[in-house]
Amino acid sequence: MAGADIEIETLAEFDRVVARGSLSGYRVQSVNLLERTFALLSADTSSAVFLGCPMEPDAAAKVRADGALVFPPVPDLPFNPYRGLLYTPGELYEGLPEGYEATSDALSYAWFRQTEADGDVLSSLLRSLHDDAVSDALDEHLAGARVAGVMGGHAMARGGSAYAGAARLGRTLARTGLTVATGGGPGAMEAANLGAYLAPFEDGVLDLALDLLARAPSFEPSVTDWARAAFAVRERWPAGGDSIGIPTWFYGHEPPNAFAGHIAKYFANATREDGLLARCTAGVVFLPGAAGTLQEIFDNATPNYYASRGEPTPMVLVDRRHWTEHLPAWPLLQSLARGRAMESRIALVESVDEVPEALARLS
Repeated sequence: MAGADIEIETLAEFDRVVARGSLSGYRVQSVNLLERTFALLSADTSSAVFLGCPMEPDAAAKVRADGALVFPPVPDLPFNPYRGLLYTPGELYEGLPEGYEATSDALSYAWFRQTEADGDVLSSLLRSLHDDAVSDALDEHLAGARVAGVMGGHAMARGGSAYAGAARLGRTLARTGLTVATGGGPGAMEAANLGAYLAPFEDGVLDLALDLLARAPSFEPSVTDWARAAFAVRERWPAGGDSIGIPTWFYGHEPPNAFAGHIAKYFANATREDGLLARCTAGVVFLPGAAGTLQEIFDNATPNYYASRGEPTPMVLVDRRHWTEHLPAWPLLQSLARGRAMESRIALVESVDEVPEALARLS
């Protein structure tokens, strides 16, 4: 057994493995085993690892006696450091009827702010365990997928033409079979995830959804109203397409958007940034943004420059004036790329409508 073959992340997986007679060598992640005492007492659990799995005391004593490692659940945390699966929007926004401040997402951010500077090694360890578990779940979820990243600023408001364009882009990319990945936040990120979510529906649905969302154009001043508008769209058009959001509690003032089907949320922004870009194997599109998007351009350019991840991946910057005058990243990117393999993998286009052709050409 190796890699994901030894990981058990659901009760159904646990039951299938136990039916074969042995849990030896398996890693069981965050599975509630309180109702599986007989199975634990009967099965061989030598060399197994149990990460945050509630179990009865006699079952826990038995598996420890077998030589298993047992990492117990940590009480009073607003998040699960041993989680085996990615977040869903419903999970992060659990508690939204009482207001955003009552959600799992907001409570996790509050815990992060309280503990990030206290020097407590336990808090640091819990954050690291959580982020590593999220990375593992993300790799498993994306195995075999062709991932296209869409980066852009959080300030892009619902109801505007730029937001609508980013949503059309997400829809187009998803319809070509790509998995759309974003930074998971508001603005351009939400728009791209929205487009991917609505990709299975007829074209007119996107316009209807944009009209509904425009009633709460920004997460400021009320995250609650902004999030409720998104869930109203999801309820009207359920079972939309999948996409990935990869946000961070480091930027906790930016709430996660509700249109990414799966969310890999991190405490460490450096881990999040590098992981997001590294997984965009089909290229990255950079919509107009500010400091965060500018950072992402050169975070992506560096491994392309050194070819440290193999062949350079496509980079498409959108909006000539923005990237040549307002924030002139394009001339610098061109200078970096000159004479290197990445030179044929970068492009500057005027509008989102040109992006699919550019990505195909650079690939």
